[in-house]
Amino acid sequence: MILAPLKVAKIMLVTTIVAVILLLAVSAVFSGSETALTAVSRGRMHQLEKDGSRSAGCVNRLIENRERLIGSVLLGNTFINILASSLMTAALEDRLGHRAVAITTGIMTVVILIFAEVMPKTLAIARTDSFALLVARPLRLVVSLLAPIVASVQWLVWRLLSFFGVRSEEEAGTEEAHDEIRGSVELHHREGNVEREHRDMIGGILDLRELTVGDVMLHRTNMESMDISLPQRQLLDGIIASHHSRVPLWKDDPENIVGIISAKHLAEALVENRGDLDAIDIAALASPPWFVPETTSLEEQLAAFREHKSHFALVVDEYGALQGLVTVEDIFEEIFGDIPDEHAADTRPDVRRRPDGSYLVDGGVPVRDINRDLDWNLPEDEATTIAGLVIAHAGAIPDAGQRFAFFGFTFEIMRRQRNQITALRIVPPVKVGEMAGG
Repeated sequence: MILAPLKVAKIMLVTTIVAVILLLAVSAVFSGSETALTAVSRGRMHQLEKDGSRSAGCVNRLIENRERLIGSVLLGNTFINILASSLMTAALEDRLGHRAVAITTGIMTVVILIFAEVMPKTLAIARTDSFALLVARPLRLVVSLLAPIVASVQWLVWRLLSFFGVRSEEEAGTEEAHDEIRGSVELHHREGNVEREHRDMIGGILDLRELTVGDVMLHRTNMESMDISLPQRQLLDGIIASHHSRVPLWKDDPENIVGIISAKHLAEALVENRGDLDAIDIAALASPPWFVPETTSLEEQLAAFREHKSHFALVVDEYGALQGLVTVEDIFEEIFGDIPDEHAADTRPDVRRRPDGSYLVDGGVPVRDINRDLDWNLPEDEATTIAGLVIAHAGAIPDAGQRFAFFGFTFEIMRRQRNQITALRIVPPVKVGEMAGG
């Protein structure tokens, strides 16, 4: 008769321990789920759902409302941890007396920390996507069951936060989404998972909304145009010598563009007239010029090229003065980098590396181009060209021989013509690996 209560007490203790272990296992699932579903890649989950994964679809439904997800997980996790601690305290109270609370608190703190928090969260970080896909379906059911309670808790929390002036965050806009993509690509590039060329291409696509036609245009001082009043033979020789498919034609003044002659149309006319140049009216073959504002974004201009079925436009400022020209190839180069044609040299002559590690750079080289070609990080929003960047920070047009140090680079003015810096010597910062190698 005396052994029966002892057996019952032992059975109750064993049962309690088993129940606590099961509760801690569920708590571990909740803890790991919180970490995995918070850190999971939304882009990858959307792609997996598109490929037919139902679990990925559950993940996407869960993270659409992160506030409700986190509330449900915390509610379930908190309840289970408190219940497990209470059961252990009740089971040990008869054996340990008043010391049961202190001892149980110490034991459960260590057990919950290791097995129900740190270990599952570490596993979720190491296998984020796999963990999220595994727990998505059962957790979605739990979230649905706890939704009324969580909604009440959320309402109370936001009412309390409102007393401190805290309001719910608005949805991320386009700029925030672009920054997230750009940051993610840059992070993967540093980790070695994305090549520099691919990073630059993705960045170039995102930059189409921020860059304007004025940032990529060929300036009027570098344009090849011809006087429409020249003799036919001279015009033809000039068009052939230009190596361009389209050449602007001007009248009276080089900035007064009256037409654009296409080498293709000219060749077709020559074939039709069996090479009789005198029978061709070059002015009549020219198409009307298309003028666009220099403030037009590249995204808008690309759409305009598509709509007009044209690859060539002249750029004007707010006063209508000619500033340069832009082609669809100029926009493509912002995405894919420099695209040399068959007449271009194998290496660009405007950026030349010297034996001492410095670079001789023409002043008209765009900052974006040199950043992309040499993987530098010079600021691109302060000036279009490298000469403009130096002038902007020097506060004046420097003379030949002057040196400046900006952004860790050293700039030496090698040549100046009138008010233009035509050549610079740039010494980039010495990288840690290069210092070690030296």
